[in-house]
Parts: sequence; C-alpha cells; structure tokens
Amino acid sequence: MDKQSDFVLRSIEDKGIKFVRLWFTDVLGTLKSISIAPAEVEKAFAEGIGIDGSSIQGFTRAFEADVLARPDASTFQELPWSSGTAATARMFCDIYNPDGQPTYSDPRQVLKRSLQKAADAGFTFFAHPEIEFYLLKSIDPDNLQPVDNAGYFDHVPGGTAHDFRRKAVQMLEDLGIPVEFSHHEIGPGQNEIDLRSADALTMADSIMTFRSVVKEVAIAEGVRATFMPKPFQNYPGSGMHTHLSLFEGEKNAFYEAGAQYQLSKVARGFIAGVLRHASEIALVTNQFSNSYKRLWGGDEAPSFVTWGHNNRSALVRIPIYKPGKSQAARIEYRAMDSATNPYLAFALILSAGLKGIAENLELPDEATHDVWNLTDVERKAFGYESLPHSLADAIKLAEGSELVAEVLGEQAFEYVLSNKREEWQQYRRQITRYELDRHLGN
Repeated sequence: MDKQSDFVLRSIEDKGIKFVRLWFTDVLGTLKSISIAPAEVEKAFAEGIGIDGSSIQGFTRAFEADVLARPDASTFQELPWSSGTAATARMFCDIYNPDGQPTYSDPRQVLKRSLQKAADAGFTFFAHPEIEFYLLKSIDPDNLQPVDNAGYFDHVPGGTAHDFRRKAVQMLEDLGIPVEFSHHEIGPGQNEIDLRSADALTMADSIMTFRSVVKEVAIAEGVRATFMPKPFQNYPGSGMHTHLSLFEGEKNAFYEAGAQYQLSKVARGFIAGVLRHASEIALVTNQFSNSYKRLWGGDEAPSFVTWGHNNRSALVRIPIYKPGKSQAARIEYRAMDSATNPYLAFALILSAGLKGIAENLELPDEATHDVWNLTDVERKAFGYESLPHSLADAIKLAEGSELVAEVLGEQAFEYVLSNKREEWQQYRRQITRYELDRHLGN
C-alpha cells in the first residue's frame, strides 16, 4: 500500500470517521455517491468496489454492467457538514472494468487521457473558474423568487447572500479548496465564487465538490441554490468563465516578454485551436437546451467566436498583464456555463488548444470592438462566426466532430449525442406559456 493510502487509513481512525463516501460522476456531470464502512476502505484501495455501471448515465451497456470504483487517496477529505457520531469523509473515484482497465467513458478518465497527451508534449494544464449561481427562496418552478434584490458587488449587511457566501467559503477552505474572491453578481440572488488556480484534474474535482458545498450550505440557510444556466428570462444567466494556462515545468508557456499582450506562440496556437473547435465542443461546454438561452439572452454571455484583449464581449478574453507577474499569464474562456461536466469540458478545451499548437494554427484578427453592438452585416464582414444558436445546432456540429469523438471515446460520444437528441425532442414538443398567450385566441 502506498503512503497516501496509508495516510487515509490512519486519518480515518484518528478522526473517528464512521462513513466514507466514494464520489464519481456520470457522463452528464451528475455527482454519484456510494457509502462504505471504514473497514472496507483498504479493500477499496486494493481491489475497488463493485457497482452496476449499466444504471449510471453513459457508463456501460447492459451487458457490460459490472465496473469497479477505485478511490483516489489524494482526494480524501472530511466533509465539514458531517460531525460527531456521523463523521463522514469523501474520496473521488476512477472507474475500472473488471479486467483492471480504465472504463473508457468515465469522465475522470477522459480528462486524465487528455492530460496525459498534454504531459507527453511537456505541458501541465491549469484552470481557475469563476462560478456563478442563483440563491432562491425555493425551487418551485411556478414561484421562483431570488433571495434578494441586490446587484453587482452590492454589500447587504445581514443579508442571506452575504452570510451564505461567508459560510460557503469557509467550508470550501476547510475542504482544502482555496477561494480567491466571492461577491454578489448582477442578477438578484445571483452570486459568484472564484476558486484559485489548480491543475485541471484537481479543479474538476473541486468544481464537483463546490456544487455540493453550495447546495448543502443553501439548505442549511433555508434557501436553495441552482446552477441552471438561465433560470430567469429577464436576469443574466450563470456562467463559469474559466482562466486557463499551460506550464512547462515552472515556466508559464503562455508568457513571452515583449510579444503582443505578452502572449507566446504556444498561447496563440492554443487560442487558435480553441476558437477553431469552440462551436463543435459546445454540446459539452453548454450541454442543456437552456444553455443557449444564456448564450443568446444578452448580458455578458459570448455569442460569437472571437478573441480580444480585455474584451468582455469576446469568447476568449486576454486579461490585462500585470508587470512582474509572468506566472499569471492566461486566457479566459467565457462560454462555459455552471452546469457543465468539468471533466469533459476541460478535456475538450485542452485537446482543442493542443491541436492548435500542434498544427501551428494562425490566430485570427483580434476583436477590438464590442461584438454585441455590431450589426449582423458588420459581424459577417469581420468574419465573426456565431456559436450554436440552440441545442439542435450544437448536436449537428458535434456529430461531425472528429475531435469530440476522439476525446470522449466512442461510447461516451454516442451517449452524449443520444441523450441530447432526446432532450431536444422533449424540448421541441413542449407547449410554452408564451405560445398560449400569443396564439390561443387565434
């Protein structure tokens, strides 16, 4: 047994842990959990815990039911919302076939494969997300009410959101997830918490933990939290703008002193690759029919495939460089919403960027103006292509994508497509209140 696993076993005994939850996600990014007794943890490390994969979205076919959940000892943490006689810890798992081979459609394994390709090219991939969400008085669809009427950066002494953020941040820190900022967002009841940069696998695990923490704290505060991309028609959607960078050892591969915006050739190739493939990976970065109401609903969501220096209307923004902080050179990808599967999204963005580097793709001209305020004719003249307008558009683009098929693997790729086709069909069949109000009198 390795040192990390031995440390976990000793920690379980020292902390009086009574339950250990093994966490993993399905292909859509839904967190799954099974609980085992402390006595079973050593066996879980050595052999894995058998589960029925056919009942988990996208994992296996019915005739390939049995899989093994093997915990990653480095992710062990006691859950702060458990205590006393019910003290509980969690570990993220990798999913394996009975023959010991990784399950190809496990989202964590999908990301690991992409990270290995980056490592083979000499790179480590880092991410730093800004995660937005709404706090609601309830999740009754017929009575959605934000917890406050505050706005961007508003300070509300004694307000629900203020207390909520303080408790959520403390809980995240207790779980070893460092937070950089937190504040009230533009929409009433809308909040943002930014996590400090970490390698992409650690960050994907942290995002899944983040969602659980936010929902647990909300329930404790007597409210509810939602990561739905756009729950309100007249308020901004919830995005997950994510800052990205590649490192070669200790050196930031995106930084080059004296270059335009201090962007290296590696950074420019990475951006070019991301722009080239942005529309075809949207089915994962923006996976729900509701996601496209955020992208095309105005406010600050990007709708067109552009890049720009400190341009918040661009899909890829280059933040202002701060002298003496070469390690902080990065790009910001602004399309993802807060409901994405972070493992698959990071894998696809990384793979698109690496492809741009490998193929020496040329970065298109920078968008120096507000893309939202241009006319369609002007955008066409500048060559600005749009992101998918709907889930149906995203499905068509993903269907023909060699990149998406290769990165996800055949089984996860086919499952994502079939699941999204079904979602679109259900969405198309609905009769909305808008249609009734507009056409019932005809």
